[in-house]
Parts: sequence; structure tokens; C-alpha cells
Amino acid sequence: MKNENRQALTLFELNGMVREVIELSLNQSYWVEAEISEVREVRGHCFMQLVENDPFLTTPVARADAKCWASKWRQLKPKFERVTREPIHAGMNVLLLVTAQFHEAYGFSWIIEDIDPTFTLGDMARRRAEIITKLKEEGVFDLQKGLTLPLLPQRIAVISSAGAAGYGDFCAQLSDNPYGLQFLTVLFPAVMQGELVESSIISALNKINERQNEFDAVVIIRGGGATSDLSGFDTLALAENVANFPLPVITGIGHQRDESIIDLVAFRSLKTPTAVASFFVDCLSALFERLQKLEDRILHLAQQRLNFEHIRFNHLREKTPIVFKLMSSSQQQKIRQLQVRLNNSSRLRLEKTRQKLLIIESTLLPQARNMIQLQRHRLKLLEEQLKLNDPQNLLKKGFSITMVDGKIVKDVSRLHEGQCVLTQVEKGYFTSEIKKIHHP
Repeated sequence: MKNENRQALTLFELNGMVREVIELSLNQSYWVEAEISEVREVRGHCFMQLVENDPFLTTPVARADAKCWASKWRQLKPKFERVTREPIHAGMNVLLLVTAQFHEAYGFSWIIEDIDPTFTLGDMARRRAEIITKLKEEGVFDLQKGLTLPLLPQRIAVISSAGAAGYGDFCAQLSDNPYGLQFLTVLFPAVMQGELVESSIISALNKINERQNEFDAVVIIRGGGATSDLSGFDTLALAENVANFPLPVITGIGHQRDESIIDLVAFRSLKTPTAVASFFVDCLSALFERLQKLEDRILHLAQQRLNFEHIRFNHLREKTPIVFKLMSSSQQQKIRQLQVRLNNSSRLRLEKTRQKLLIIESTLLPQARNMIQLQRHRLKLLEEQLKLNDPQNLLKKGFSITMVDGKIVKDVSRLHEGQCVLTQVEKGYFTSEIKKIHHP
């Protein structure tokens, strides 16, 4: 039943009461530690969502909105980045000086009056130390240092932003080297600042790994972006991927005072993309100069040898007429002696061979005649024997041949009563049926 005497507040009135309570009870500033889960800038103002996480829970135990108005943010932002050398971003732990504010239309939020960058810097250092300790415990921190760069590292896989000035400087430094050395570079585009740095570079490394036989080394370079935005290069997952990569990884992502974790685990860390390019040019030019020195040394030694042989040749040439004359006379005498010996030896050899042939001829012909006569006699005997064993001659003498199924019968044990047999005599054949079998 409707109560007509009940007095209701409007939402604006109720929220106004809340605002008054908050302004009275929370009328001072508070330092608060929190993690930033979201951050964005709109028209110069900075809006954050703060959370507090419990390692044993999947959802935050506390959550609140915070705002920093443009007039204050213009002061706090450069100060924070100057100390931490990083822009404020999600996942960062911060120490904020805040005051409570409740607005009838927009609700409750904390208004940021100050940020202590040294707190964040200490937290970053702690996280960085934890990651380095983890990498060492896994035994991967120095894996890249154990790799060997090929003698001629000319095929280079480059991870960089396609439009980055640093990538252009890198390519120009390689192509314009004073030695005319040639390099093959293949770009694997990646995001080099912001929250996508880790996943983007890991994706590029995976693509290179599928084609690792095509490259000698991998280069990760960064240029043209914010010099303070290096947080994406200080993650455990990215460091593990770089440390475990099968090819040497060379980085050029920092500046003189910056050194990321992947710089520490990489095969070689240099400060700028142009320094990385110079490193490759120096590798090849050092080998080029070494080969040039070896070439010069070989030419020098060859020239020395030629000079020595030339002097030796001239010395021998001066002695040659006398030596040649003596040797020529001696050799001619030896040749005449050998010729005489050869002629005599040949005549004797021919005479002995002729005698042997005559002896063989005188003995071979009679033996051949006797052998032929003997073989003719053997053939005659064989012919007579064949005639005697001719079946037709045996049939003429009264013998017969008995066959069953086309086969000659030799054993009556293989016959049976009632079986028909074929008998051949001298003049014709006849068949008969077996009535009784007599076994021997």
C-alpha cells in the first residue's frame, strides 16, 4: 500500500549528502600505494584505474578511479619520466598523493596531487633484479654469449619498426660503407614502444626461427621513438626468448645511459642502430684487411722466391755449357754401348726362338696324326655299339617292348589287374589286358 506521508530524496540530494560526508571526514591528502591497471590521457587530463592485487586471488581486492587534472599533470608527467626514464603505464606500481572527491553526477574518484617517482623507480629496480635472478636460475642468462658469429655475417634478420628513423639509419650505414661490402637484410616488422613490444618482438623472433638457416644473425633496433619508453624490453618472456634464440642476437635499442634486460642477455649490445651497422661493417672489414695483408705477404714471399730462382737459374746457366758438354759425351758413349748390346741380344733371342719353333714343328705333326687316327678308331667302335643297341635290331631278334600310358614297363609291381598294356614287336603293335600278375 502506497505511503503518501513518506518523504523521498532525489538522487542529486542523496549524492550531495554523500559528498558532504566525504568532504568532512576525508578532508586531507593521503599517500596511497597501488598498481595502475589502466591509464589514458584525454585533453591533457590523465585518468587512471588503480587496483590492489592479492597473489592468491584472481581478482583485485580493491579498485578505484583516479584523476590528475591537466594543470597538475603537465608538472608531474615530465618529472616522473625524467626520474624513471619511462612513461607511466599499466602494470606499474606507483605511490600517489591523493584527495577524495565525490561529484553528484560523476561519482567518487581520487584526485592526484603528486607522484613519488623514486617509489616506482625502486619497484622497477626490484622487478628488474627479480627477472635477472630468474634468468640466471634457469641457466639462460649467458646462453647467447656462448654462440659464435659467422666469419662473414652478411645475412641479417632485422626486427624494427618499418618506418623508424633508426631502421633507415641502420640500412644506410650498411649500404654506404667505404669498403663496398654487401649485406642482405630482411625486415621483420615489430612494435618498438608501448604495451605490444613484448608480444610483437616474440612473434618476429618466431618467424625468424622458422627461417634460421637463411640468416647469420638477428638485430633488434629501435630509433625515432620516445627515449624513455623502454619498459617493453624489460620483461621475463622477451628476455627468455632472446636468451634461448639459436642465432646471435645483437641489440641497438637504448641510448648512452639506458640498458634493458634484453641488452644484458643478448650476444652483443650496442647503443644505437648505426652502431650495430658499424659493428657488422667492422667485422667484415677486419676480415677484408686481414685477407689483404695475407695477399700482400704472399705476393712478397712469391717475389722473393722468384728473385732467388732467377739468381739460381743465371748461376746454373753459366755452368751449363761445360757441364752439358761433359754429360753429352758421356751419354753418347753409353747410348752406343747400349745399342751394340741390344743388337747382339736381339740376334741371340731370335735364333733361340727359331730353333724352338723347328723342334716344336718336328714333334707336333706326328703327334697330331696319331691323335687323329686314334679318335677315328674310337668313333668306329662307338658306331658299331650304337647299331647293336638299336631297339629295331633287338625287335628283329624276337624281343618286344611293353608300355603303359606311353612309358616302358620295367617293374610288374607298378601294374594292376584289368590294366591295358601296349606291346611292340618287329612288325606292329598289339594291346592286351592284364588278368593276373606274377611277382618275382
